[in-house]
Amino acid sequence: MTVTAGSGSPGSQAAAAAVATSRRWRWLAAAVLIAGALMDLIDVTIVNVALPTIRRSLGASATELEWVVSGYLLAFAAILIIAGSLGDRFGRKRLFLVGVAVFGAASLWAGLSATAAELITARVIQGSGAALMSPQVLATFRVIFSGRERGKAFALYGAMAGFATAIGLVLGGVLTDANLFGWSWRAVFLVNVPVALVTLAAGIRIIPSTSDPRAGRPNLLAGALLAGALVAIVYPLLEGRQLGWPAWTWLLMAAGVAAVAVLAAWEARGPAAWSVRGPAARTVTAPLLRPRLFRIPAFAAGLGVLVAFAVGLQGFFLMVALWLQAGEHFSPLKAGLTALAFSAGSFALAPLAVPVALRYGRRVLVLGGVMMAAGTAAVTAFVSQVGVGGSPWPVVPGLAVAGGGLALLVIPLGNVVLAAVPAEAAGGASGLFSTAQQLGGAIGVALLGTVFFGWATSGHSFAAAMTRSAPYAIGAFALCAALSLLLPRTAVADSVLTGGDELRQQPE
Repeated sequence: MTVTAGSGSPGSQAAAAAVATSRRWRWLAAAVLIAGALMDLIDVTIVNVALPTIRRSLGASATELEWVVSGYLLAFAAILIIAGSLGDRFGRKRLFLVGVAVFGAASLWAGLSATAAELITARVIQGSGAALMSPQVLATFRVIFSGRERGKAFALYGAMAGFATAIGLVLGGVLTDANLFGWSWRAVFLVNVPVALVTLAAGIRIIPSTSDPRAGRPNLLAGALLAGALVAIVYPLLEGRQLGWPAWTWLLMAAGVAAVAVLAAWEARGPAAWSVRGPAARTVTAPLLRPRLFRIPAFAAGLGVLVAFAVGLQGFFLMVALWLQAGEHFSPLKAGLTALAFSAGSFALAPLAVPVALRYGRRVLVLGGVMMAAGTAAVTAFVSQVGVGGSPWPVVPGLAVAGGGLALLVIPLGNVVLAAVPAEAAGGASGLFSTAQQLGGAIGVALLGTVFFGWATSGHSFAAAMTRSAPYAIGAFALCAALSLLLPRTAVADSVLTGGDELRQQPE
């Protein structure tokens, strides 16, 4: 079955697709798409719990451990920004299935890796596969569902994304502790292989083929330049401490930033693909960075919030996993269950996030940032009370408060920001948001990991390293609260975002 987004409003396109696809098959297709996405969503947290065991098993250095996490996030960020355009142009089902196949093969390689270098390479390929499949999920939802069903599909995806974070923490501990077939940490990667195979088999039969005839040509040259620029920024951050911060690391970072600026300036002078309609659109190169979006204050501020949030979150949980296991000798399962308090706090406030944001607007997002900073500060204050093999309860309240703050900050954020973006640019804006989050995570692991390992490898305990490094995460979350003050005063309901035409605004 093939469904293309032809002329007419997004709502009419989705309605036509919904008629062509029976109710039963639409939801089966959604289940398969979400199953593929869950591999990526679970993999982020499942690996963190296994890091200390990986370090012992492979003799990995501190920098190599950072690369295990950052390599995945960096590859994801570099490819994601163009993967959506590739799916629009060449077929979302095709790109999704290719992504699942790459992710599954890379997971097998990661599980069989004999050295840290092999594992890092496999993780980079894993991130590439995840980037190919991730944007196709919601893009397909927009076509095969309409009206309230679309809202339900989006809500289901959001709920499963939250569930994936929690299950990843526990599953990583269970699989590593269980040591099935003597696999130890390798099981956290090998578990993806059968899931990928089932998803591929079901996806070939069930997922409808969708594309967008109006999509512009993917700008592969710009994509390659952006990928190189991101690597130039993150690589020195990861390697600089170990190498003693030679001059070339600073020059390389500056070159990466300059390349992004040049790319943005180049695109700002070109045609705006989202304003082109009809067959002519296929001859236009789809913008990558969409610099005109940054003229919208809500978008620019929201992107800053998301980057700061990802920097703090990924860096913080890297430190927590290493402190609890390498410092306090917690088992992987005990460490995962301790971190589960964060997810519990998020689940508790998630149902309230959008309704409360609709009533109180950006103040709720500010509160979320403050709660994340306060919760992280509370964890830091009680680090010394946990002790080797001790009880995790002193840090549980702080983790729960920080998790609740995440729900209040991140869940309404997309609503507030994307509502200020022209409807025809909503897909590109969503892609930039996801890319910013992955890049922020890679930078967070590099920055906070550098500080943490700097203390841990210079004669200090892991607890001391945690105490000295956590303030940087606290500062990132405080920055989220400050930047949220620049967002629009009011929030927008999910129904507006999922209704199609209601979001339409005039482009600049």
